[in-house]
Amino acid sequence: MSKGYRIQASTGLHKGDRDYQQDQVNLMQHARIPNCLLAVLADGMGGRSGGRKASDQVMLTAKQLFDRFDPETDDPRALLKQIVNESHMVIKLTAVSAEQEPHSTIAAFMLLPSGESHWIHAGDSRVYHFRQGRLLHRTYDHSYVQTLVNQGEITEQEALDHPHANILMGCLGTENDPPLDLHMVNKLNAGDALMACSDGIWHYFSPEELASTIAMLTPREACEFLIQKARTRARGTGDNMSLVIVKLDPLI
Repeated sequence: MSKGYRIQASTGLHKGDRDYQQDQVNLMQHARIPNCLLAVLADGMGGRSGGRKASDQVMLTAKQLFDRFDPETDDPRALLKQIVNESHMVIKLTAVSAEQEPHSTIAAFMLLPSGESHWIHAGDSRVYHFRQGRLLHRTYDHSYVQTLVNQGEITEQEALDHPHANILMGCLGTENDPPLDLHMVNKLNAGDALMACSDGIWHYFSPEELASTIAMLTPREACEFLIQKARTRARGTGDNMSLVIVKLDPLI
């Protein structure tokens, strides 16, 4: 990667006001390739054990496939799609054998030694890209309310409090194939930051708040602050929370 920055990263996980944790998050450093990272986040659904089984399966599948990945010869987009598709199939098999209905979102991003970054997501967990304290891009949810926003029927702010805000149009483990939305950043720069998070986090913050928090704090401090502030703003009704933040700090 570029010699102009150093990578700092952290993950955060909290059950919020729920009785159990169905979110899972992992940040993996490639065993053989320096500066090759994969961040994966999954928000499980389908009851206590079903949702956790689904999100655990996403983590296990991602690790197994990433361990075999070679950035010099393999296509990172193909890897991300394989993680989604294989996780989807195993979650569906789990539903048959366990007589449950486990589902999961996924939001994942990869950093390559070249400075490229590749993303994939399905559901309403998000990936954000910030540069020098400003939002450059984020993923758009596969949800009913995002469809309404896209059609101009409601605003982003109105979507947060919409009565059908929890209805997903696609995720892992359903009868239909999951959506596969990919995104690529050609070159990350010093001052850039990437974050993946579940709706238990992003629901309570504007993009400007997220951008400024991540710019001012270390990844560990930002994770702790965002979890604490989301819990306060949820007022006892908060969902599971998970997030991963990767910052590219300039070398002084």
